[in-house]
Amino acid sequence: MNAQKIRIPSAETCRRLISEMGMLENIVAHSLQVCRVSLLLVDHLGQAGLNRELIRASALLHDITKTRSFQTLENHDETGELLLADLGYPEVARIVGQHVCLKRYDAPSLPTEAEIVNYSDKRVLHDRIVPLGERMGYILERYGREPARRQDILRLWKRTETLEERLFAGLSIAPDDVGRLLSGSAPHPRMRDGRGEPANPAP
Repeated sequence: MNAQKIRIPSAETCRRLISEMGMLENIVAHSLQVCRVSLLLVDHLGQAGLNRELIRASALLHDITKTRSFQTLENHDETGELLLADLGYPEVARIVGQHVCLKRYDAPSLPTEAEIVNYSDKRVLHDRIVPLGERMGYILERYGREPARRQDILRLWKRTETLEERLFAGLSIAPDDVGRLLSGSAPHPRMRDGRGEPANPAP
């Protein structure tokens, strides 16, 4: 995807949007970890067609409407997509809209930006990088009380396992290496940006 033809919010703009939306600090911490996992994957993939800045912004903003969804009960993946599209970031919006469930799981063999962010979100429980099974088990326990919903989550779990296999097939690292490579304290939402660098206060 050509970075020159699309609008991607800068790290500073992402921080401003996060602040304006009043995102809870624990959700910001989660988003920063998802961003770290996403960038680790794209850097190891070294795939020319992937847009690193698009992945960074989409990971940082994937839960942009989640805080308010606790009150409104909206589907935060859908409303996050709508919000970012309205702000003039349609490519970021499309990825955010797929962070819960991808629109297609029969994608071409080369990974896409949406797949990387979607998978990375499934590797972060709160602000901890965990195995896929632990994260999906948490989702199943918390949201799978109704039989139909439980079956949906189990299908999602299986599809994400297949995605994990495909993502790591071309990598020199294994899924279990992700946590080790990113070991250390989670970046504090007020101290770090999505690139792991000290964040300047937004104006």
